[in-house]
Amino acid sequence: MNRIKLTAFMVLLLGLNGMAQDFKKYDSGNFIEGKDSIYYRVLFPENFDPNQKYPILFFLHGSGERGNDNEKQLTHGGKLFLKDSVRKKFPAIIVFPQCSNDSFWANVEFKNNEDGKREFNFQTGGKPTKAMHALLGMIDNFLDKPFVDKKKVYIGGLSMGGMGTYELLRRKRKTFAAAFAICGGDNIANVQKYKKVPLWIFHGEKDDVVPVVLSTSIADQLQVLGKTPKITLYPEANHNSWDSAFAEPELLPWLFSNQK
Repeated sequence: MNRIKLTAFMVLLLGLNGMAQDFKKYDSGNFIEGKDSIYYRVLFPENFDPNQKYPILFFLHGSGERGNDNEKQLTHGGKLFLKDSVRKKFPAIIVFPQCSNDSFWANVEFKNNEDGKREFNFQTGGKPTKAMHALLGMIDNFLDKPFVDKKKVYIGGLSMGGMGTYELLRRKRKTFAAAFAICGGDNIANVQKYKKVPLWIFHGEKDDVVPVVLSTSIADQLQVLGKTPKITLYPEANHNSWDSAFAEPELLPWLFSNQK
């Protein structure tokens, strides 16, 4: 019995070590300008040529991956872009910025209702959070690079990062060629600002952390605005709908097929 437990532990340990080794393929970086400071990891295409232009995708993590270790943000999604098939078929620059523990991607206020469940009050304006302000500067810095194709700039994220995705779309509405948001949310008054951006929304119908209505209301508002929303709901999924979204065979082909 102890031998079996030990073997299972060793397998787990080897798996974690292998993952850490794989994640070393993501270069470490940071953006510092004035009071703005943000860490990020970036994966360049295989056989990267700085004289060519490449698509770029910024991926925003959830609240559980906040910190300053410049690694936790790769927990969800990091392995997807390391797959040989993905790297060969979609040679793109992939950037995972990390939100600090004392901030949040989106400008949103939280409160608990009478049932003890968290309610989200998304803002329609106002100054960006500390993390969002730094992120905006970091994105502009990347877009100044000669090897970035400005017609193929993408944004995506999960949970807190899904909320940040919507906020980035409204703050930089002319920047992104397409976006995807997994179990995120926004004030429907903001939808008008990014209605022209191709968007794929994902959510678990049993989500008890970020209610699914936060996604369906955005899709409904897009319909009101005359757009055909692309939304995928998972009937049995709770908050972790990102594993299902990452497994969608058409996600990356659809994303990278869009350009400005």
